[in-house]
Amino acid sequence: MKSCLVVDDSKVIRKVARHILETMNFEVREAGDGREALDSCLASPPDVVLLDWNMPVMSGMDFLRALGDSGVTQRPKVVFCTTENGMAHIRAAIEAGADEYVMKPFDRETLESKLQIVGIA
Repeated sequence: MKSCLVVDDSKVIRKVARHILETMNFEVREAGDGREALDSCLASPPDVVLLDWNMPVMSGMDFLRALGDSGVTQRPKVVFCTTENGMAHIRAAIEAGADEYVMKPFDRETLESKLQIVGIA
């Protein structure tokens, strides 16, 4: 079974993403900020991380950089999931190591297509 770590400071977004991912047969873990997510990835890397941009403690971009610097053996695919839709944001996310980008709000079809693009679905 594929695994996904949903990283978002919103419980509602985590719940919606969990529901969608579980219908796609993913094992789902959650983190409320980037620091919690980094600890989770270092303990047991998921196949993919669904990552929010704006969070307290550690932002999505800071998490992405820290993950890259961590030397984690199996680097998960990272799909940024955010309301930030400017090309500069998208470019910065990809340059920092994100594999794909999905806009909030998203549905199962959109998320599934992004996961297929990164080779996970």
